[in-house]
Amino acid sequence: MSGPFAQLRGFGVTFGTMFKKVVTEQYPEEKNPTEPRFHGRHVLNRHADGLEKCIGCELCAWACPADAIYVEGADNTEDERFSPGERYGRVYQINYLRCIFCGLCIEACPTRALTMSNEYELADFSRASLIFEKEDLLGPMMPGMAAAPHPMVEGYDEQDYYQGKVGRATPEQEEYVRSREAAVEPAPDKDST
Repeated sequence: MSGPFAQLRGFGVTFGTMFKKVVTEQYPEEKNPTEPRFHGRHVLNRHADGLEKCIGCELCAWACPADAIYVEGADNTEDERFSPGERYGRVYQINYLRCIFCGLCIEACPTRALTMSNEYELADFSRASLIFEKEDLLGPMMPGMAAAPHPMVEGYDEQDYYQGKVGRATPEQEEYVRSREAAVEPAPDKDST
């Protein structure tokens, strides 16, 4: 249909919406909850005993179409174990100036180490503060977790971790973390007392 009737039909849509109530969201005073599958800020997850799930494979960085992820893997040692596998993500950065929140990094992760939360308020006044480091991305320490590095649960291997058989940190792991923290703490200064 062309001519004057096409224009009238277009004006009909305009006039039909002119008298409807306007829907205005009062953000940030009123924050509406997001949908459960909303793609927000990324989270690096941990196993139930506190070891990191990230194995430093860099598949998330390869899958990112915006080149927003930088991962540098390193080898675990018996003294410094951050994940159950051979490697862990020593450096992990996400540049939220470039991220398009597509979720392809989540799909590429073989260990479900990377997930997306519902947090969407990422605005800041500094460009540098929108490059999140590993410490910013790691999930919170929950009850029953011990901060890495520490050895794996005695008698379990990495497959047991990935199958979810580890339920919490053992007393041996917690003691290992306490002894490392005690070795790092400086001795009190004798002159200050």
